[in-house]
Amino acid sequence: MKEIKFEKNRKLDIIAIGRIGVDLNPNEFNRPLEETQTFTRTVGGSPANIAVATSRYGMKTGFIGKIADDSFGRYIVDYFKSKKIDTSGLVVDKNDNKTGLAFIEIKSPKESNIIMYRSDAVDLKIQMNEVSEEYIKSSKALVVSGTALAASPSREAVLLALKYANKHNTVVFFDVDYRPYTWNSLDETSLYCSLAAERSDVIIGTREEFDVLEGVDLPGNRDDDKTAKHWLNNSSKLVIVKRGKDGSTAYFKNGEKKLGEVFPVDPLKTQGAGDSYAGGVISSMIKGKSVEEAMKYGAGAAAIVVQENSCSEAMPTEKEIENFIEAYRKK
Repeated sequence: MKEIKFEKNRKLDIIAIGRIGVDLNPNEFNRPLEETQTFTRTVGGSPANIAVATSRYGMKTGFIGKIADDSFGRYIVDYFKSKKIDTSGLVVDKNDNKTGLAFIEIKSPKESNIIMYRSDAVDLKIQMNEVSEEYIKSSKALVVSGTALAASPSREAVLLALKYANKHNTVVFFDVDYRPYTWNSLDETSLYCSLAAERSDVIIGTREEFDVLEGVDLPGNRDDDKTAKHWLNNSSKLVIVKRGKDGSTAYFKNGEKKLGEVFPVDPLKTQGAGDSYAGGVISSMIKGKSVEEAMKYGAGAAAIVVQENSCSEAMPTEKEIENFIEAYRKK
């Protein structure tokens, strides 16, 4: 894509910043959480999942975030290292804040929920002085998700990271990642997320997430074309609107739009689709694929992940995505 140019000769391809926690995935499916007996632990949180996805794709990936000074924090570090993710941007908290936990409930393939424990979650405690300008300068891209803007001091740290990225031509991907339980109001969400969107090169979100994002600027808008025009008139160069099983649409600054492929499958759950999609799109673009091709890889990754009982652990490699798409088309 000519409008988006990634700086060459940088130590890292991608740095993600923001929410990082522990997911507890049920070992028993198709039942409510109160009937679930056992769980399997993995690392979770949208930017953490995207970091795993991009690393699996072969990207040199780093992470900026705050972790607890306890066994869960050490588990996160070890997990990232096992996935070949650079951990030098992680900061260990010294104020006894705790890791956010997410219990996954899979009632049916169409009904899966998350029960979150995020009161004073440690990832929201990262300070401005704990974000390294040199670290961001060392990466081709920065991935930001909306949940990191839900509370101070994390929101100020993320906004500073965006300034650093803009200053050093580090391409910014903003995944809206709206989670209502982390915010005080829709107006607050719209205000801070729009501040991030205005400093982003690429914005990715569902139609529902764009509705929230535009609450201050375009209240009541539900039109994708109008959404794209608004953000592309700012600094953004690419807007991708996701519509689940109906695919996605990419909007370009020159007025073009491209429809993304979709690969409908019988899912086990719905969680992880957006993160795997983002990981596939971002990695593919950095590797030089067209946006249309990148959306295809993102859709393939999402189709793989929703069939598995995990988010981060289910993230596929580039080759696995290609094999899936080839087999899908043969069917």
